[in-house]
Amino acid sequence: MPFEFHKMHGAGNDFVLIDARRAKVTMNPELAARISDRHLGIGCDQILVLSDPQQAENHARYEIWNADGSPALQCGNGARCIGLYLEITDGTGKQPIDVESPSGVVRMRRCDDGEFELEMGVPQFDPAAIPLDLQAVDGLYQLDSPWGLLEFGAVSMGNPHVLVQTRDIDSASIPEVGAFLSTHAAFPAGCNAGFAQLAGENAIHLRVVERGAGETLACGSGACAAVAILRKMRRVGDTVDVFLPGGHLVIKWLGEQEPLTMKGPAMHVFRGIMNE
Repeated sequence: MPFEFHKMHGAGNDFVLIDARRAKVTMNPELAARISDRHLGIGCDQILVLSDPQQAENHARYEIWNADGSPALQCGNGARCIGLYLEITDGTGKQPIDVESPSGVVRMRRCDDGEFELEMGVPQFDPAAIPLDLQAVDGLYQLDSPWGLLEFGAVSMGNPHVLVQTRDIDSASIPEVGAFLSTHAAFPAGCNAGFAQLAGENAIHLRVVERGAGETLACGSGACAAVAILRKMRRVGDTVDVFLPGGHLVIKWLGEQEPLTMKGPAMHVFRGIMNE
């Protein structure tokens, strides 16, 4: 049966949003992979499936599906796109928007400059919460690899992330190293692999290889993870400009027991009809 979809992106991280409140679609791994295919489907990094909230005080609920058909738990760029969609369709305006994600309720608001700011939760550094089957040495983890010894930080932002600092953010090996990390047995649930180059106390350049999607133009939870890890190591301040291949995000983390906030753009590109 044909269904309506909306193509959206946040800093180049692109999504197909399906409003299951209006379109009767039952998502499954096979359909998700077909929709995500850039040659045979619509094409996207991830799929967002919107539904009615479980708690009446929230605006909506959403699922996240990776391009390979696997489920995901968190997506900051996708959440901003949902905020924009709800503003367009439900008239939420500048009031706080609360949406239920697979990893918990996300609160966001529309800023005066048109971007969205949202709370991304408190970073979890406990290896069991990530999950990660390694022991840290001076706050960092190590793995042998075909590229030598890899040293990285790790954190959960509702989904697992690692961060490798690099002096060459344009390195051609980043996708391969990222794939190695994201599928390594030390991560029972896989991980998203970030690579950061410092650009001063309050700015970094970042690339992220996402589990189930590969390298994307931007990763919101990856940007939060990078700032959390670097902030914990005292290498950045509490407000950081994160420059990704697809755009710019601003991440704030004011203290270890405080939630991170992320501010960035959301764009509605087009809508269409796909045959299921």
